[in-house]
Amino acid sequence: MSHWRNKMRKSVGVIGLGAMGQGVARNLIQAGFEVYGCDVREESVAAFVASGGKACVTPAALGAQCEVVVVLVVNAEQTDKVLFGDAGAAQKLRPGSVVVAAATAAPAYAIALGKRLAELGVGLIDSPVSGGVIGAANGTLSLLTSGPDTAYEACSDVLEAISSKVYRLGAAHGLGSKVKLINQLLVGVQCAAAAEAMALGLREGVDPDQLYEVITHSAGNSWAFTDRVPHILQGQYTPAQTALDIFVKDLGLVLEAARASKFLLPLASTAYQMFATASAAGFGQEDDTAVIKTFPGITLPGA
Repeated sequence: MSHWRNKMRKSVGVIGLGAMGQGVARNLIQAGFEVYGCDVREESVAAFVASGGKACVTPAALGAQCEVVVVLVVNAEQTDKVLFGDAGAAQKLRPGSVVVAAATAAPAYAIALGKRLAELGVGLIDSPVSGGVIGAANGTLSLLTSGPDTAYEACSDVLEAISSKVYRLGAAHGLGSKVKLINQLLVGVQCAAAAEAMALGLREGVDPDQLYEVITHSAGNSWAFTDRVPHILQGQYTPAQTALDIFVKDLGLVLEAARASKFLLPLASTAYQMFATASAAGFGQEDDTAVIKTFPGITLPGA
């Protein structure tokens, strides 16, 4: 019998204790799991320990302790580093354990990652998330998952503890990532459109607060307009949830996936160009609504 089965509590690791990871880790702790965490930032590890978690110096040390490892880093490159780099978790993961990969990444990466882990006897749930920092904190994330039944059986309780909805999109790795990219296409285009609409309103001398009130009660409204435009109205460009460069990355992934199958995405292409232009102008680490700063001839609220 595995040493895991002799434990009273299942051991779960969280690699990446940023704003998302902290919320996920706290929900796992509250659900009664034995939770280990790892991050390069000392202050993040300290906050995790203060919440009742157990710190690990390296991903490998974490992997040696855990049945399920949730990887909440920024992209595929970081995912690869914490799993397969020096002191990576994969070298210590035991057969039968499961990795839950939550970064938004190319579907092809998820497929390759599943094969690489399978060679070690480790399962993979391809699990990009939706719901942001608030969803992570409240345990109300939507998990866009795919993977084999055996992997789900090993970690379904973990997935349920950190989410309000687990979408099982199929047995093949990459399906979760494909759905996530489609979601990011819509959010990116809608955020760009919201900024464009507000820029036109400012250019034409429309009161921005009144414009927001009208649009949020009219057919032109969207989640992105409701959620993001208040940042513009308040002149608040410190990232509240998503830095602008995240959309440069995510829309880039969308276009790469479409290009591989020779599929045109004119709206996503235009939105990508808008965010990339804003990033090149120096706004990449500001809130994603800073894309409005690239429109000429407008005076922004708070400026």
